[in-house]
Amino acid sequence: MTRPTIEFWYEFSSSYSYLAVMRIEALAGQAGVDVAWRPFLLGPVFLALGWNDSPFNIYPPKGRYMWRDLARLSAKYGLAFRMPGRFPRSGVLAARVALIGNQGGWVAQFSRAVMSANFAQDRDIGDPAVIMAILADMRLPAEEVLAQATSADNKLALRAQTARAAELGLFGAPSFRVGDELFWGNDRLEDALDWARGASAPVLPG
Repeated sequence: MTRPTIEFWYEFSSSYSYLAVMRIEALAGQAGVDVAWRPFLLGPVFLALGWNDSPFNIYPPKGRYMWRDLARLSAKYGLAFRMPGRFPRSGVLAARVALIGNQGGWVAQFSRAVMSANFAQDRDIGDPAVIMAILADMRLPAEEVLAQATSADNKLALRAQTARAAELGLFGAPSFRVGDELFWGNDRLEDALDWARGASAPVLPG
């Protein structure tokens, strides 16, 4: 019998994506649901909405609330948290590497390591040296992986994946898709997994 699948759309610079990245694999395993990891870039999505920065920076009260909320939720989930010295940091290189990780089967481990670097250790994930150190810690050939990640074909692949996110109507991260059903936000992860299992899929009005 085919296991249900959830598409997990996330951004390495996204604060709430941090929580989802750290939680999804264990929760999906418990639910018997497979995860399709879909790293993408929020920048082009925000630009299409008329924003040239994170809404948490554009609206300071919202930003102050988000950081306090992130600290509370990190404590709730037993996750380390340290407010980044710069927000948002560039997640482009990490997303390109994650696409290679999808092919190699190490995308989940890599994504958790990058998120921890950004939101628990305050390391600059836009710095190639930081990404190479993470790859080396995973006992992967860092220089080879980085070369693959920054190839023209892989850069185009990330652009295509980001364009696909826009086509699907995604407007933020993390987002989860089960078939054509969209769930947005870390707090909807459990709902999305329930939907994938068929536990919470009522017939809704058109």
